[in-house]
This record gives sequence, structure tokens and C-alpha cells, in this order.
Amino acid sequence: MRGWVRANLGGLPGTYWYLWTGMLVNKVGGFGILFLSLYLVVARGLDPATAGAVVGLNGLGGAAGVLAGGVLADHWGRRRTLLACHAAAAALMLTLAFVSWLPAIAAISCLLGAAQAMAGPALVAAIVDVVPGRDRTRAFNLQFWAFNLGTAAASLLAGLLAEASFTLLFAVDGIATFATFLVFFFRLPETLPKRAAPPGAAPERRGLRTALTDRIFLVFVGLTLMMAVLTTQSSTILPLAMKHDHLGPSAYGGLMAYAGALIVAGQLFVPRLITTHGKAGVLAVANALLAAGFALVALADAVPLYVGAATIWTAGSMLAAPPNAAIIAELSPAGLRGRYQGVFYLTFPLAGFIAPALGGVGLQRLGDLHWAICGAVGALAAGGHLLAGPARERRVRALRAAAPDDATPASVPAAGG
Repeated sequence: MRGWVRANLGGLPGTYWYLWTGMLVNKVGGFGILFLSLYLVVARGLDPATAGAVVGLNGLGGAAGVLAGGVLADHWGRRRTLLACHAAAAALMLTLAFVSWLPAIAAISCLLGAAQAMAGPALVAAIVDVVPGRDRTRAFNLQFWAFNLGTAAASLLAGLLAEASFTLLFAVDGIATFATFLVFFFRLPETLPKRAAPPGAAPERRGLRTALTDRIFLVFVGLTLMMAVLTTQSSTILPLAMKHDHLGPSAYGGLMAYAGALIVAGQLFVPRLITTHGKAGVLAVANALLAAGFALVALADAVPLYVGAATIWTAGSMLAAPPNAAIIAELSPAGLRGRYQGVFYLTFPLAGFIAPALGGVGLQRLGDLHWAICGAVGALAAGGHLLAGPARERRVRALRAAAPDDATPASVPAAGG
């Protein structure tokens, strides 16, 4: 057991654990968006399509937020970016707890999406800064594990809070976000590496243009967007499907807690399971499992069938997380990590817009056929990874040959407030 713990947890730098802790604290209380669609239908009397459009604004704001977060993380610094976005998100979530005017809720949903999405590129870029290349897959696996440990706790707690008061639910989320701000303020140093160009080397191109014209990278981003649209169904459209089957918020919260518990129990074993397999093949299997799980929702009308579907799609999410994060780290030039992460993280707010905006209409007009379409999207993504994998691996080998020292983490100054 000591050897297993050491292999999974040992040897990672202290700064990584501050990032990990802050994310965990934020996720334990980060359940406001999970229940926003249900809040709008139950407490505000909106129909599913309108509620989906309002929640979709959260994703639209996030699309701008991730790009801004990527640029700021490279230009302004990882620490400042993380502090600014968590302070803004805490204030917005606390405001959401006490407003009832629909236009104000819609505006807050959009701004909150921007603030929350800004954190992703800076946080992952900081992890890449401080964790050596040989340990990054393990570090990202632990990050995903903590994310879902927090989500499991949040979903269970949120189901109970939603039964009592949506105001209390949003207020607790805001307090947890502020607690994350405090962790980063007091314990997180700046990790942005200072790199001197070798004599005679051409200057590295800055800005988003490099990432937005990198075809191999963009194909991977597109495939990830397809996967993200699937996984976002569970936090936006699934609660509406369960409500249609006369299952309340506590049932949905329990299902999300179960999915998170599966990841908490099994995620630390994933690296050993996939280490001898190519990343493209692992991602193809992961997307096939996601497709099967969400397609099964078409047949679900009671908790046991929803549990079966969640088990399948959660297994796919568990397999996908480590290779997804590692591939982005491998494809990102050292001086553009924040920007590449920003473009990559754009997939998640875009999915946050596409999934509820189209999903609400799809569920309302197509019924169970909506979930069959989700299955087809996952199957297409699985095939795409098999076709795109070889070119991606050639690019990674070329980047490693050009920058063999990139596996060394940046030096990190002492933490300060």
C-alpha cells in the first residue's frame, strides 16, 4: 500500500498541491451551475427551452473567458489571473443568490461563465510549469480525481440544499469560491517561466494566432468539443429528463454523487491501466463508452437504469481525462502554454452553450431520440481519434526533438500574499 501511495502521490512539488487543494475546495462548493436549469424551471417557471438558453449564456460567457484567461496567464501571470477570476466569480455567485429579475439572472449567468472559465487555462498552465514531463500524466490524473471528489461531495450536498432553498445553494457556492481565492492568495506563488531565447533563434510568435492556425491541435480541440458536448448533458439536460420521469432534485444529486464516487474510487488506478496503450486508442474507447452511456438514457425511466447509464459514461470519462490533458501539454509550445490552454478550454464553455441550447430544444421536441443522437456524436468522436492519432504523435515527437529540455519544470519563487 505504501508503494502504491508513493507511486501515485509522491514526488510532486508543493506548488502543485496548493493548486490541487484550491481546486478541490472550489469544487466541493461549486454546484450552482449544476442546478441552474432546474432552478429556472422550478422556481422561475420557465419552460425547458428558455431555461436551456439562459444556462447556455453561461457557456457563451465562458467562451470569452477561456481566451482571456489564456492570454492573461501568459502575459499577466498564472497567480494574478487565478486571483482575479475567483474574486469575480465569488461576487457574482453571491449576487445570483439574491436576485430574481430574469434579465439580471441571464446577465449574471453570462458573466459568471466568463469568470469561472478564466481559471482553467491558468491553473493547467501552472501545473505544466511546475510538474516535470514524466509526472504530468499522474498529476493530471490526480487533478481529475480531485475534481470529481469535489463534484461528488457537491452534488450530494447540493441536492439537499436545492430541496431546502436555491438561495442557500448559490450562497454556499459563492463562499466556497472565495475560500479558493484565499488559498491561492496566501499560498500560491507565480509559476510563469521566464525564458531567454537562444542566440540567433527566431522570436517565438505570440498571440492566439499560432494556436488558432495549428491544424493538428485544432483537430484535437474539435474532437474534444464533441466529447464535451456529451459530458455536459449530465449537468444541463439530464436533470430535466429525470424530472420528466418524476424524479426530484435529490435523485439527480444522488446520481451525480454516485458518478463522482466511482471516479474517486477508481481514478487512481487508471494510469496503470492505460500506460501501455496509445493515447488515440484510449480516447477512442473512452468516447465509445460515453456514446453508449448517454444513448442508454433513451431507455431510462427509473433510478436503476439511470445508474447503469451513468456507470458506462463515467468509465469513459475516467479513461479520457489523463490522455486528454497530457496531449494538450505535449502540443503546447512552452512560451504559449496559457494561450494553447485557453483555446483548448474554449471547448468547455462552447459545450456549455451548445449542450443546453440545443439539448433543451432536442429534449422538448425529439424526446428520447435526443439521447440516440448523443450516442452518434460519441461514436463519431471515437473514430476521429483513431484517424487523427498518428499525425498527432508525429507532431509530439517533433516538438520533443526541438525542445528536449521542456520536461524540466520552471523554478518557482517563494509564495507571498
